[in-house]
Amino acid sequence: MAMSEGDREGSSAERSDAGAVIHAGPVLFAYGGDGVVNRLRAVVVHAAGSSAPMLSTDTRTAEPRTIFSGFDRVVSLYEFELPAGGEAFYRVGDRRYRVVAPDAADPRIAYVSCNGQEEHDLDRPLAERDVMWSRLADENDAKPFSLLLQGGDQLYADDVLLCHPEVERWETLPMEDRGSVPLTPEIKEALRRFYFERYVTTVTRPAFARLAAIVPSIMMWDDHDIIDGWGSHPATHLDSPVGRAIFEAAREMFCIFQLGAAPGEVPAIVADKTGSNLGTVVRYPGISLISPDLRSERRPERVMAENGWSLFEAAIRETPRGERLFVLSSVPALGPRMSWLEFAMDIFPGVQQFEDDLRDQWQSRTHREEWRRFLAAMAEWQEAGAGELTVLSGEIHLATRGEMRLLDGSRMHQLVASGISHPAPHGAYPAVLGLLARVGESPLKGRKIRIKGLPGQRMKYVGERNYLVVQRKSGQWLAEWELEEGGRTSALSI
Repeated sequence: MAMSEGDREGSSAERSDAGAVIHAGPVLFAYGGDGVVNRLRAVVVHAAGSSAPMLSTDTRTAEPRTIFSGFDRVVSLYEFELPAGGEAFYRVGDRRYRVVAPDAADPRIAYVSCNGQEEHDLDRPLAERDVMWSRLADENDAKPFSLLLQGGDQLYADDVLLCHPEVERWETLPMEDRGSVPLTPEIKEALRRFYFERYVTTVTRPAFARLAAIVPSIMMWDDHDIIDGWGSHPATHLDSPVGRAIFEAAREMFCIFQLGAAPGEVPAIVADKTGSNLGTVVRYPGISLISPDLRSERRPERVMAENGWSLFEAAIRETPRGERLFVLSSVPALGPRMSWLEFAMDIFPGVQQFEDDLRDQWQSRTHREEWRRFLAAMAEWQEAGAGELTVLSGEIHLATRGEMRLLDGSRMHQLVASGISHPAPHGAYPAVLGLLARVGESPLKGRKIRIKGLPGQRMKYVGERNYLVVQRKSGQWLAEWELEEGGRTSALSI
């Protein structure tokens, strides 16, 4: 559970606040601001049968709203406001929490991704698994962050395939036969329980809990928040009864624990009021953050449906002039040419199992037209003089950066930080990607993409666990990476 300002212990044990037996939280979510107040939400998980804890600010008490009840627990949601422009405080029960506004003079923003590993994630010693989370929490104690951006794979849910014998059997069948496994109420409940328990485990880890209670998050999911490669598998897998139930259970818990919303609710920050695409837009004076949903509408032949595309492009166009615009793309928008690797997979036997991983990437030959559309929407906004745009990404378990030189002579930056707890890849993987990146890429005419090393690093890709810090100092935006072994990079002007 989260500890208040000054309480450094951290614990996942239950506690009681004014009659509430709290299992997890509070976890804060950023919902934007207008320069007068900043809007926030918080979720708290407490024992079934216990009253919801009270959340209060200096001016009002937020009424709890039950958004989930099951598995002997209740999730309560709170909506409240804090004053813009500096520090403010709220209380849950007898604990007081300090929050620093994103529209303060020099805000600090942390970015993380890939919080887990594909197998045996829960078996790792917590001190080893969360070493970078602890470092980030300690940094926040010294210099508070205003936002925590979580760019994908907030949990590794691949073990969901072991949650029920029939789900295990479904996963072993050929893709074309998976529709033969009937969906039962027992399977649905096992899936929902798995995702709920995995989220509760995730948000109660001590270092994360320390941060989540005082630094509002903006989160967007990626494949491992569902299962590995979700959306890039054949339709017989995605549309089978069990496949759809996996997605629905993952979506329900994503809404609760990553959006801070009731499962059937479409909150104000979600652009698609039908709820089929869960991309978000969060704005503060001078800062806008757009997080497209690259999973809900994904199929092997597309990243987003026309619905998602029109909403993303509208969000870019509607960003006020002069804003610093951050786009959270779970997979990197600037990267090496993947079509060569896909071509090799068509020739050499035994490697087709990795095809869905390549198809997840913007650079896949399958998605090349969508990749151009994605880059064009962002490039044209900056070229029009509307402001400066930076893409933040994760997914590849490495740290790197890229630049696209635009037609007006400016540069669009891509910053990649991955992963916060996923083990760094071994062997030649970073070097091979670096070699591919040397060729360069120009999907948009006249706009050359280059992958570059982090400040002070010789390699284009760094194979260490890491997180990213973006901050404004005296009007200038800077980026720094914290590397597990290499420590802090020097600042990069963006």
